[in-house]
Amino acid sequence: MAEVKRVLDALVRSRRGGLAASAALGGLALIAGLALRATQQETPAAASSAQSPTKPPATPFEAGTLSDDEATLCLRIMVAASAADGVIDARERERLDAAVAESGLDLAGRQWLARELEDPATIDEIADRVQDPESGARVYAAARLAIDPDTMQERTFLRMLAEALDLDEGAVARVESGLAA
Repeated sequence: MAEVKRVLDALVRSRRGGLAASAALGGLALIAGLALRATQQETPAAASSAQSPTKPPATPFEAGTLSDDEATLCLRIMVAASAADGVIDARERERLDAAVAESGLDLAGRQWLARELEDPATIDEIADRVQDPESGARVYAAARLAIDPDTMQERTFLRMLAEALDLDEGAVARVESGLAA
């Protein structure tokens, strides 16, 4: 479902404020860039020792090539995050509707999304499909981009997601600082 990437991209780019508003690279590259930042070591010396001397660090352009499966996973967690407080509020729904319209999602895609909205994925369902720390960071970044954690339920959802994805506090903090940039 290639349309999922277009919906995901449009949904991320629709986010207002901070780094997301300037997502000239596109929404997928923004998710990848935040995840790349999250998985890098905190100090430049530690980061350079972790990198192979023959392989330069990845860039958001390289990391922005999500598979269809990973894009679907990111969209599923964005829907789940939006519903974490028990309601998809008017602003969240407006962003989702605009992203669907912009993407040109076909009928089958709209039906899939409607089912996902009716019965959002659980954190465990998502975490079980994540294979490595980089994918986990991309999934977390997508969830964080979906919501402004202004309720206790949303903050709890993000904390539980980070735990399920085995993201440490430093990685979460680097995603947050990337959003605030």
